[in-house]
Amino acid sequence: MQLRHLRYFTTLARVRHFAKAAAECGVSQPTLSAGLLALEQEFGRRLVERDRRFVGLTEQGEAMLPWAEQILGAVNGMAHAVSATAAPVSGEFGLAAIPAALPLVGLFGEALLQQFPGLTLNVRSATSREIERSLHAFECDAGLTYLDHEPPANVLSVPLYAERYLFVARRGEGFDDRASITWAEAAAQPLCLLHQGMQYRRILDARLSARGLAIAPRVVADSYVALLAMVRAGGFATVVPDGYAALMAGLEWAHFLPFDEAEETRRIGLVVVNRDPMGPLASAGLATARLLESAAVIDKPYQPSSKSI
Repeated sequence: MQLRHLRYFTTLARVRHFAKAAAECGVSQPTLSAGLLALEQEFGRRLVERDRRFVGLTEQGEAMLPWAEQILGAVNGMAHAVSATAAPVSGEFGLAAIPAALPLVGLFGEALLQQFPGLTLNVRSATSREIERSLHAFECDAGLTYLDHEPPANVLSVPLYAERYLFVARRGEGFDDRASITWAEAAAQPLCLLHQGMQYRRILDARLSARGLAIAPRVVADSYVALLAMVRAGGFATVVPDGYAALMAGLEWAHFLPFDEAEETRRIGLVVVNRDPMGPLASAGLATARLLESAAVIDKPYQPSSKSI
Protein backbone atom coordinates (compact mmCIF):
# COMPACT_ATOMS: atom_id res chain seq x y z
CA MET A 1 0.00 0.00 0.00
CA GLN A 2 1.37 3.41 -0.97
CA LEU A 3 0.77 6.43 1.23
CA ARG A 4 0.11 8.68 -1.73
CA HIS A 5 -2.86 6.52 -2.67
CA LEU A 6 -4.27 6.97 0.82
CA ARG A 7 -3.78 10.73 0.44
CA TYR A 8 -5.71 10.66 -2.84
CA PHE A 9 -8.51 8.75 -1.11
CA THR A 10 -8.80 10.94 1.99
CA THR A 11 -8.53 14.16 -0.04
CA LEU A 12 -11.29 13.03 -2.39
CA ALA A 13 -13.50 12.09 0.56
CA ARG A 14 -13.01 15.60 1.97
CA VAL A 15 -13.40 17.77 -1.15
CA ARG A 16 -15.85 15.40 -2.94
CA HIS A 17 -14.63 16.35 -6.42
CA PHE A 18 -12.10 14.49 -8.57
CA ALA A 19 -10.52 17.53 -10.25
CA LYS A 20 -10.25 19.48 -6.99
CA ALA A 21 -8.78 16.48 -5.18
CA ALA A 22 -6.20 16.00 -7.94
CA ALA A 23 -5.24 19.68 -7.83
CA GLU A 24 -4.86 19.62 -4.05
CA CYS A 25 -2.68 16.51 -4.27
CA GLY A 26 -0.58 18.08 -7.04
CA VAL A 27 -1.29 15.35 -9.61
CA SER A 28 -3.35 14.98 -12.77
CA GLN A 29 -6.87 13.61 -12.55
CA PRO A 30 -5.92 10.39 -14.41
CA THR A 31 -3.08 9.86 -11.93
CA LEU A 32 -5.46 10.29 -9.00
CA SER A 33 -7.99 7.91 -10.55
CA ALA A 34 -5.27 5.32 -11.20
CA GLY A 35 -4.11 5.57 -7.58
CA LEU A 36 -7.67 5.05 -6.29
CA LEU A 37 -8.11 2.06 -8.59
CA ALA A 38 -4.85 0.57 -7.30
CA LEU A 39 -6.08 1.02 -3.73
CA GLU A 40 -9.38 -0.70 -4.56
CA GLN A 41 -7.59 -3.57 -6.25
CA GLU A 42 -5.30 -4.01 -3.26
CA PHE A 43 -8.25 -4.33 -0.87
CA GLY A 44 -10.47 -6.16 -3.31
CA ARG A 45 -13.36 -3.77 -2.64
CA ARG A 46 -14.83 -0.78 -4.40
CA LEU A 47 -14.23 2.26 -2.22
CA VAL A 48 -15.59 5.13 -4.33
CA GLU A 49 -18.92 5.46 -6.13
CA ARG A 50 -18.41 7.13 -9.50
CA ASP A 51 -20.53 8.07 -12.50
CA ARG A 52 -18.33 10.53 -14.42
CA ARG A 53 -18.21 12.48 -11.19
CA PHE A 54 -17.78 11.77 -7.50
CA VAL A 55 -20.98 10.34 -6.01
CA GLY A 56 -19.73 9.28 -2.59
CA LEU A 57 -17.88 6.56 -0.74
CA THR A 58 -19.15 3.02 -0.69
CA GLU A 59 -19.92 1.34 2.62
CA GLN A 60 -16.43 -0.15 2.50
CA GLY A 61 -14.93 3.26 1.71
CA GLU A 62 -16.69 4.86 4.68
CA ALA A 63 -15.37 2.09 6.93
CA MET A 64 -11.84 2.59 5.62
CA LEU A 65 -11.77 6.42 5.81
CA PRO A 66 -11.06 6.92 9.54
CA TRP A 67 -8.27 4.33 9.43
CA ALA A 68 -6.71 5.99 6.40
CA GLU A 69 -6.85 9.36 8.15
CA GLN A 70 -5.21 7.91 11.24
CA ILE A 71 -2.42 6.30 9.20
CA LEU A 72 -1.61 9.54 7.40
CA GLY A 73 -1.86 11.52 10.63
CA ALA A 74 0.46 9.12 12.42
CA VAL A 75 3.02 9.37 9.61
CA ASN A 76 2.82 13.17 9.69
CA GLY A 77 3.18 13.16 13.49
CA MET A 78 6.14 10.81 13.24
CA ALA A 79 7.85 13.15 10.79
CA HIS A 80 7.31 16.12 13.10
CA ALA A 81 8.57 14.14 16.09
CA VAL A 82 11.74 13.12 14.27
CA SER A 83 12.44 16.68 13.11
CA ALA A 84 11.72 18.03 16.60
CA THR A 85 14.52 15.95 18.09
CA ALA A 86 17.09 17.72 15.97
CA ALA A 87 15.69 21.24 15.79
CA PRO A 88 13.16 23.59 17.41
CA VAL A 89 9.50 23.01 16.61
CA SER A 90 8.76 24.19 13.09
CA GLY A 91 6.14 23.87 10.41
CA GLU A 92 2.57 25.02 9.90
CA PHE A 93 0.30 24.99 12.95
CA GLY A 94 -3.30 24.31 11.92
CA LEU A 95 -5.87 26.01 14.15
CA ALA A 96 -9.62 25.60 13.65
CA ALA A 97 -11.88 28.00 15.57
CA ILE A 98 -15.60 28.35 15.97
CA PRO A 99 -16.82 31.82 14.87
CA ALA A 100 -17.45 32.81 18.49
CA ALA A 101 -13.79 32.13 19.30
CA LEU A 102 -12.23 34.04 16.40
CA PRO A 103 -11.57 37.15 18.57
CA LEU A 104 -9.20 34.94 20.62
CA VAL A 105 -7.06 34.06 17.61
CA GLY A 106 -4.97 37.22 17.79
CA LEU A 107 -3.77 36.76 21.36
CA PHE A 108 -3.28 33.01 21.02
CA GLY A 109 -1.53 33.32 17.65
CA GLU A 110 0.78 36.05 18.88
CA ALA A 111 1.76 34.01 21.94
CA LEU A 112 2.25 30.82 19.91
CA LEU A 113 4.50 32.44 17.32
CA GLN A 114 6.47 34.26 19.99
CA GLN A 115 7.11 31.06 21.93
CA PHE A 116 7.84 29.00 18.79
CA PRO A 117 9.46 31.25 16.14
CA GLY A 118 9.82 28.35 13.72
CA LEU A 119 6.06 27.98 13.33
CA THR A 120 3.65 29.56 10.90
CA LEU A 121 -0.07 29.72 11.69
CA ASN A 122 -2.95 28.59 9.48
CA VAL A 123 -6.35 29.60 10.90
CA ARG A 124 -9.72 28.51 9.57
CA SER A 125 -13.25 28.98 10.81
CA ALA A 126 -15.26 25.81 11.47
CA THR A 127 -18.23 24.55 13.42
CA SER A 128 -17.65 22.70 16.68
CA ARG A 129 -18.57 19.42 15.00
CA GLU A 130 -16.16 20.08 12.13
CA ILE A 131 -13.41 20.85 14.64
CA GLU A 132 -13.94 17.55 16.45
CA ARG A 133 -13.83 15.61 13.19
CA SER A 134 -10.78 17.52 11.92
CA LEU A 135 -8.82 16.94 15.12
CA HIS A 136 -9.33 13.19 15.01
CA ALA A 137 -8.65 13.13 11.25
CA PHE A 138 -5.29 14.95 11.78
CA GLU A 139 -6.52 17.87 9.62
CA CYS A 140 -5.69 20.46 12.29
CA ASP A 141 -3.44 20.55 15.34
CA ALA A 142 -5.76 22.31 17.77
CA GLY A 143 -9.18 23.90 18.02
CA LEU A 144 -10.77 26.83 19.81
CA THR A 145 -14.26 25.80 20.81
CA TYR A 146 -16.83 25.51 23.59
CA LEU A 147 -15.72 23.27 26.45
CA ASP A 148 -18.99 22.61 28.27
CA HIS A 149 -21.79 22.41 25.69
CA GLU A 150 -21.45 19.43 23.34
CA PRO A 151 -17.76 19.04 24.27
CA PRO A 152 -15.52 17.15 21.82
CA ALA A 153 -14.54 13.63 22.84
CA ASN A 154 -11.08 12.38 23.87
CA VAL A 155 -9.38 15.78 24.08
CA LEU A 156 -7.22 17.75 26.47
CA SER A 157 -8.57 21.25 27.02
CA VAL A 158 -7.41 24.55 28.47
CA PRO A 159 -10.12 27.12 29.31
CA LEU A 160 -9.24 30.61 28.10
CA TYR A 161 -12.34 32.75 28.11
CA ALA A 162 -15.80 33.11 29.70
CA GLU A 163 -18.20 34.26 27.00
CA ARG A 164 -21.20 36.54 27.56
CA TYR A 165 -23.87 37.77 25.18
CA LEU A 166 -24.28 41.31 23.84
CA PHE A 167 -27.17 42.79 21.89
CA VAL A 168 -26.12 44.87 18.88
CA ALA A 169 -28.22 47.50 17.10
CA ARG A 170 -27.43 50.31 14.71
CA ARG A 171 -27.29 53.70 16.34
CA GLY A 172 -30.46 55.66 15.76
CA GLU A 173 -32.64 52.54 15.92
CA GLY A 174 -34.15 53.44 19.30
CA PHE A 175 -31.55 52.03 21.71
CA ASP A 176 -29.04 54.88 21.95
CA ASP A 177 -30.15 55.98 25.43
CA ARG A 178 -30.30 52.44 26.82
CA ALA A 179 -27.66 50.96 29.13
CA SER A 180 -29.04 47.38 28.97
CA ILE A 181 -31.84 45.31 27.46
CA THR A 182 -34.06 42.42 28.54
CA TRP A 183 -34.14 39.10 26.71
CA ALA A 184 -37.85 39.58 25.98
CA GLU A 185 -37.14 42.93 24.32
CA ALA A 186 -34.32 41.46 22.27
CA ALA A 187 -36.40 38.49 21.13
CA ALA A 188 -39.10 40.88 19.87
CA GLN A 189 -36.69 42.70 17.52
CA PRO A 190 -36.15 41.83 13.83
CA LEU A 191 -33.10 39.64 14.35
CA CYS A 192 -30.35 38.22 12.16
CA LEU A 193 -28.53 35.31 13.77
CA LEU A 194 -26.22 32.40 13.08
CA HIS A 195 -28.02 29.35 11.69
CA GLN A 196 -28.86 26.39 13.92
CA GLY A 197 -25.99 24.33 12.57
CA MET A 198 -23.73 26.58 14.64
CA GLN A 199 -23.25 25.64 18.28
CA TYR A 200 -23.51 29.28 19.42
CA ARG A 201 -27.06 29.42 18.02
CA ARG A 202 -28.06 26.12 19.65
CA ILE A 203 -26.85 27.39 23.03
CA LEU A 204 -28.65 30.72 22.51
CA ASP A 205 -31.91 28.95 21.61
CA ALA A 206 -31.62 26.80 24.75
CA ARG A 207 -31.04 29.88 26.92
CA LEU A 208 -34.11 31.61 25.45
CA SER A 209 -36.23 28.49 25.77
CA ALA A 210 -35.36 28.32 29.48
CA ARG A 211 -36.86 31.81 29.77
CA GLY A 212 -40.00 30.81 27.87
CA LEU A 213 -38.90 32.72 24.76
CA ALA A 214 -38.46 31.69 21.14
CA ILE A 215 -36.94 33.54 18.21
CA ALA A 216 -37.59 33.39 14.48
CA PRO A 217 -34.81 35.40 12.79
CA ARG A 218 -35.51 36.86 9.36
CA VAL A 219 -31.88 36.37 8.33
CA VAL A 220 -29.48 33.54 9.21
CA ALA A 221 -25.79 33.22 8.30
CA ASP A 222 -22.63 31.33 9.24
CA SER A 223 -20.56 34.46 9.89
CA TYR A 224 -20.71 37.29 12.41
CA VAL A 225 -19.37 39.60 9.70
CA ALA A 226 -22.52 38.94 7.68
CA LEU A 227 -24.72 39.56 10.73
CA LEU A 228 -22.98 42.84 11.57
CA ALA A 229 -23.25 43.93 7.94
CA MET A 230 -27.03 43.39 8.12
CA VAL A 231 -27.20 45.43 11.34
CA ARG A 232 -25.16 48.22 9.82
CA ALA A 233 -27.44 48.34 6.77
CA GLY A 234 -30.34 49.09 9.13
CA GLY A 235 -33.54 47.43 10.25
CA PHE A 236 -31.95 44.47 12.01
CA ALA A 237 -30.36 43.67 15.36
CA THR A 238 -28.30 40.70 16.46
CA VAL A 239 -26.78 38.94 19.47
CA VAL A 240 -23.04 38.31 19.49
CA PRO A 241 -20.33 37.14 21.90
CA ASP A 242 -18.83 40.01 23.87
CA GLY A 243 -15.48 39.29 22.22
CA TYR A 244 -16.71 41.10 19.13
CA ALA A 245 -17.19 44.36 21.01
CA ALA A 246 -13.45 45.04 21.02
CA LEU A 247 -13.16 44.30 17.30
CA MET A 248 -15.92 46.84 16.67
CA ALA A 249 -14.65 49.47 19.12
CA GLY A 250 -14.49 52.92 17.58
CA LEU A 251 -17.13 52.29 14.92
CA GLU A 252 -19.79 54.90 15.47
CA TRP A 253 -22.69 53.02 13.92
CA ALA A 254 -22.68 50.03 16.33
CA HIS A 255 -24.35 50.18 19.75
CA PHE A 256 -23.65 47.23 22.08
CA LEU A 257 -25.93 46.52 25.03
CA PRO A 258 -25.44 43.97 27.81
CA PHE A 259 -28.45 41.99 29.02
CA ASP A 260 -29.84 43.07 32.36
CA GLU A 261 -30.45 39.50 33.57
CA ALA A 262 -27.65 37.41 35.03
CA GLU A 263 -26.62 34.59 32.72
CA GLU A 264 -24.42 31.54 32.90
CA THR A 265 -21.19 32.14 31.01
CA ARG A 266 -19.84 29.67 28.49
CA ARG A 267 -16.23 28.55 28.61
CA ILE A 268 -14.21 28.68 25.39
CA GLY A 269 -10.77 27.14 25.24
CA LEU A 270 -8.12 25.30 23.29
CA VAL A 271 -8.53 21.58 22.63
CA VAL A 272 -6.07 19.02 21.29
CA VAL A 273 -6.57 15.29 20.84
CA ASN A 274 -5.48 13.26 23.88
CA ARG A 275 -2.87 11.08 22.18
CA ASP A 276 0.21 9.37 23.55
CA PRO A 277 2.67 10.30 22.25
CA MET A 278 1.41 13.77 21.45
CA GLY A 279 2.81 15.44 18.36
CA PRO A 280 5.12 18.44 18.76
CA LEU A 281 2.67 20.89 17.18
CA ALA A 282 -0.21 19.90 19.45
CA SER A 283 2.18 20.05 22.39
CA ALA A 284 3.22 23.57 21.36
CA GLY A 285 -0.41 24.68 21.20
CA LEU A 286 -1.19 23.15 24.57
CA ALA A 287 1.84 24.77 26.19
CA THR A 288 0.88 28.16 24.77
CA ALA A 289 -2.70 27.87 26.00
CA ARG A 290 -1.52 26.89 29.49
CA LEU A 291 0.82 29.88 29.52
CA LEU A 292 -2.06 32.21 28.62
CA GLU A 293 -4.32 30.55 31.19
CA SER A 294 -1.78 30.99 33.97
CA ALA A 295 -1.19 34.62 33.01
CA ALA A 296 -4.96 35.24 32.81
CA VAL A 297 -4.43 37.53 29.83
CA ILE A 298 -7.42 36.28 27.85
CA ASP A 299 -10.04 35.96 30.58
CA LYS A 300 -12.41 38.86 29.89
CA PRO A 301 -10.12 40.87 27.59
CA TYR A 302 -13.02 42.00 25.45
CA GLN A 303 -15.57 43.37 27.90
CA PRO A 304 -16.72 46.58 26.18
CA SER A 305 -16.15 49.81 28.03
CA SER A 306 -18.73 52.52 28.34
CA LYS A 307 -16.80 54.48 25.71
CA SER A 308 -17.01 51.68 23.14
CA ILE A 309 -20.71 51.16 23.58
